[in-house]
Amino acid sequence: MDKVMNLHDAVAEFIKDGDIMCFGGFTTNRKPYAVVEEMLRQGKKDLTGWSGPAGGDWDLLIGEGRVRAYINCYTANSGYTNVSRRFRAAIENGTIAFEDYSQDALLLQLHAASLGLPFLPVKLMAGTGLTEFWGISKEERAKMDSVDNDKYIMVDNPFNPGEKVVALPVPRLDSAVIHVQKASPDGTCIIEGDEFHDLDIVMAAKRTIVTCEELVSNEYIRRDPTLTRIFGPCVNAVVHVPYGAWPSQCYNYYDTDGEALREYDQASKDEESFKAYVKKYVYDMKNHDDLLDLIGGSRLASLRVVPGLGYAVSK
Repeated sequence: MDKVMNLHDAVAEFIKDGDIMCFGGFTTNRKPYAVVEEMLRQGKKDLTGWSGPAGGDWDLLIGEGRVRAYINCYTANSGYTNVSRRFRAAIENGTIAFEDYSQDALLLQLHAASLGLPFLPVKLMAGTGLTEFWGISKEERAKMDSVDNDKYIMVDNPFNPGEKVVALPVPRLDSAVIHVQKASPDGTCIIEGDEFHDLDIVMAAKRTIVTCEELVSNEYIRRDPTLTRIFGPCVNAVVHVPYGAWPSQCYNYYDTDGEALREYDQASKDEESFKAYVKKYVYDMKNHDDLLDLIGGSRLASLRVVPGLGYAVSK
């Protein structure tokens, strides 16, 4: 089955206003920026984000006011911005409903979603401020269909009565987006390097968009089944988007663009410079190809990794 689409149509069809959604990757690794930018151009809004360690992907959407609620453990462009600035500003200004879980707990919640579990019992977070303090109050939660009524519930371990465990909610993902190195038209994907939580969210979500550096044939991808990480039936759309993770890195293909991440760090410090940045790199661009033209071929070439080293020598 051919699931190849262009970026505009994939986002228009498979990401809806009000979605509960999650992105793959990890802070500055394999983040699906091309999809995020297309979401902004199409005006996607009222999103509820579940996110493992995030970066500028969610920061852009939060800064543009597209995120209603955000469940997260960590949001930063690691090594460039310790805490993403528009994310922080939204919390300080009270313009976003935000809930904080520990990183290990949140990633397990995403894994539980892939298994279809109704909730997740853990001992993680017990006795810490993460259970004592709620980012989203019970009263606020009752007003939002996309957020569970409780941050957690303490329950008895049924196999050891008297032992308390923390029962955590499991996300009900409408959509997921990941960026991979290779994908075939039927949606089968190869992820090189760390997989992060990508497998979990693809299996958990009702709708999944995959962007890829290389679109390869179904015959090519079947040559070595041990490399396959994402299976076609989990995927709704495959989009060929070279440099679709820029300015984050894509292992074995290109390094992080430190110049771009430093530019974003400075631009995101205040509302006016942030708006100018988004206009330049998102709204003034008709599509991702326009963005690549703006960045320039020589700069993109300088980010290509050296085989065997895994990073760009120009860094």
